[in-house]
Amino acid sequence: MKLVFATNNQHKADEIKALLLEGIDILTLKEAGIFIDIPEPHDTLEANATEKSSTIYNMIQTSCFSEDTGLEVEALNGEPGVKSARYAGENRSFDDNITKLLTKLEGQPNRKARFRTVVSLIIEGKETQFEGICEGSILTERQGSGGFGYDPVFIADGADKSFGEMTMEEKSLYSHRKKAVEKLVVFLNNLTATTKQ
Repeated sequence: MKLVFATNNQHKADEIKALLLEGIDILTLKEAGIFIDIPEPHDTLEANATEKSSTIYNMIQTSCFSEDTGLEVEALNGEPGVKSARYAGENRSFDDNITKLLTKLEGQPNRKARFRTVVSLIIEGKETQFEGICEGSILTERQGSGGFGYDPVFIADGADKSFGEMTMEEKSLYSHRKKAVEKLVVFLNNLTATTKQ
């Protein structure tokens, strides 16, 4: 089975390849010869994930998948959500996004938040979605400089340090993206196993 992953992030693609059974070949957009920037115009992660996977499927009629991730803060009614990468403007500055978030939460006792990833898989025209969630809270100030995005101000439930202070291995124990991808992997491996019978 050949699957196109609607991303140009080789690290993400390699991570997923390592989890899959033999017989499933993952290609990034670049490897598939696709050089486009897919818009994310919708107000839900689910719809944006569908937008990306369906755009690629309609272009090449090949099984594919995509993912969309957002930080959802309870006291801000789910903000920044789908606007997580562009929260402080179109320049996509991680630092500006964090500053805006901390300013909006100033004096707010409820710091509950969660990272949520939605994966959209399309095989032979049929879509299946998988969700991964990491519950946690927003710190009052940055801690650590590792990771990316909101990692320095997010602490997962049960953790004693921020995502920004964790190694990749430590972060993977809590990772929302990993939880969603693991569901995708189980689905694909079961599909491959069934096909071989």
